[in-house]
Amino acid sequence: MNILVTGGAGFIGSNHVRMLIGKTDDRVVNLDLLTYAGNLENLTGIEDHPRYRFVKGDIRDADLVASLLAEESIDAVIHFAAESHVDRSLDAPGAFLDTNTRGTQVLLQCALKHELDCFVMVSTDEVYGSLDPHAPGFTEETPLAPNSPYAASKAAADLLCRAYHHTFGLDVRITRCSNNYGPYQFPEKLIPLMIANALEDRSLPVYGDGQQVRDWLHVSDHCRAIDLVLRQGRAGEVYNVGGRNEWANLDLVKRLLEILDKPESLIEFVKDRPGHDRRYAIVADKIRGELSWQPTFAFGDGLAQTVQWYLDNRNWWEKIRSGEYRAYYDSMYGDGGRYQGRS
Repeated sequence: MNILVTGGAGFIGSNHVRMLIGKTDDRVVNLDLLTYAGNLENLTGIEDHPRYRFVKGDIRDADLVASLLAEESIDAVIHFAAESHVDRSLDAPGAFLDTNTRGTQVLLQCALKHELDCFVMVSTDEVYGSLDPHAPGFTEETPLAPNSPYAASKAAADLLCRAYHHTFGLDVRITRCSNNYGPYQFPEKLIPLMIANALEDRSLPVYGDGQQVRDWLHVSDHCRAIDLVLRQGRAGEVYNVGGRNEWANLDLVKRLLEILDKPESLIEFVKDRPGHDRRYAIVADKIRGELSWQPTFAFGDGLAQTVQWYLDNRNWWEKIRSGEYRAYYDSMYGDGGRYQGRS
């Protein structure tokens, strides 16, 4: 297939692009605006691959999207591109609505016009809201009840996908995943932030009492699930993707400190953020039963490997924390750059 991946320079998107290039015969066009969390260094080593092309651009640019679908003979879209950090959505909710909702609508309209075979919407468990401590996990039938501007913008995008399938017959498939971890995650998110701060002997900020519970899934297992939904899923369906692996934030931070041999005295409890959801948990029986998917990473092993990756790639996250990573695009695609004119 010829696949357009949006947001392929981000955390999950770049892992997915690497998987497609390494394990399939698909051609991949990566459309990414390279906002603050987009990092082309996540894709170092595949720039010259004959089945890969990077395009810097905005998913809200209908003319650009339409031209890419046509000139690249795109068969399917895998839509990762999104503003995704809840804390940032509290400060600038309009940007999340514009990118996550309107951007998705632009992609859907272009996909419909060009009669694409499949549109995979990569969503989140946060659209379901918050669970009570002992309640069963979210299923695909759980009503949407988003509690943050980020989650609301993603829920709106999901509903647009549903509408384009129901009304226009577009083959849209939605995945909703639990918290991901693994290599190339931007170090504002919990696990890489705690690893980086601990390695620098800085305080580890934990919201409230630290008892917010999340279900954790290795990014590679998530990417396999998305690929199965693309190739074997059913049009119009939602597939939850989770790890059956719930951890309270505080317990997870303590586990990271144990792996890094750092003292728990580095933990600093800070004021909780407004509307902080207490618990997420995914029931993934549907994708397990229909598509024979299941996680392959045991959390202990995956977490240890992730910590080791950040130890081995300290230069990667240090450049992000200093802002130097943003110069990589200019060196590769700017005036005089290696790929000038090819994006």
